[in-house]
Amino acid sequence: MNDSSESFAQGASWLVLVHRVPPKPDYLRVKIRRRLARLGAVALKNSVYLMPETDEALEDLQWLAREIEGDGGEAIICDARFIRGVSDDEIRALFQAQQREAPEPARHEVSDAVEPGRQWVTRQGVHVDRIASAWLIRRFIDPQARFRFVSAKGYRPRSGELRFDMFDAEYSHEGERCTFETLLRRFALRDKALRAVAEVVHDIDLKDDRFERAETRGIASLIEGIVLSYPSDEDRLERGGAIFADLYSFYQKQIR
Repeated sequence: MNDSSESFAQGASWLVLVHRVPPKPDYLRVKIRRRLARLGAVALKNSVYLMPETDEALEDLQWLAREIEGDGGEAIICDARFIRGVSDDEIRALFQAQQREAPEPARHEVSDAVEPGRQWVTRQGVHVDRIASAWLIRRFIDPQARFRFVSAKGYRPRSGELRFDMFDAEYSHEGERCTFETLLRRFALRDKALRAVAEVVHDIDLKDDRFERAETRGIASLIEGIVLSYPSDEDRLERGGAIFADLYSFYQKQIR
């Protein structure tokens, strides 16, 4: 998620979750393992999981720790630098192996669909992935979508809400994909121009320079300007949505 690549630098700090889940009921252990897999955490030892040290990863682990404790377990979160026993390169290799092993959906898999006018929820303080994802939702998925912005702490989902780019969301980061890419895949949006927009969003959000499109740096500067100029999330969606609409039109003409 945001700034994760910085945590892969030499001598990086890592977030460590050490937890204990009650032996009964049996489904608890499976549930927590699935949660950790969705977050992209890797197992270092039994019940010891690692994530890159980012604000978003910390938020995700805090939510999970609260859930574990609510089920009668115990959870400790710390940040750590490893001195011996495992190197940063070995940890990076664990993440890379996990990403390679993430199953791709079958081409015949039925795509998601939603009734128009759903309530879509995301974290306050929207930035590039949430801005672009909201534009994508309203333009191609749910033209009557309503958006709600909530604090990451203390939020409890309401019935019928769809969450995106936040902890335990229906639509968020999956493996190496940002939320925008996840939405494209889950709703089977195979437009080549949208794919190009996704590559720009990916590189700005994940900062891994995977696609290196020429437009990326300029779009990043425009989004940063919007964030600095507009404290309102609604205003950010309006201004940022116009940028992504124009970028999409540009790619439609460029990609034949």
